[in-house]
Amino acid sequence: MTDQPQTLTIDGIEYHLADLGDAARQQVTNLRVCDQEIQRLQQQLAIAQTARAAYANALKGKLPKSAAH
Repeated sequence: MTDQPQTLTIDGIEYHLADLGDAARQQVTNLRVCDQEIQRLQQQLAIAQTARAAYANALKGKLPKSAAH
């Protein structure tokens, strides 16, 4: 197994993480944390949308057959 240097591509330019300063590496960490949180929130949204659709279907089953006018 070959150890490949970790890289990051920003605006089409590839950077080796080992070559970045501490502040830049901290920003990379911040980006990764944000990406993970976005993914988590997208999963939560999908769960909420699925639940909402189920509640809407359950409501349809509880409504009277003819609507009042």
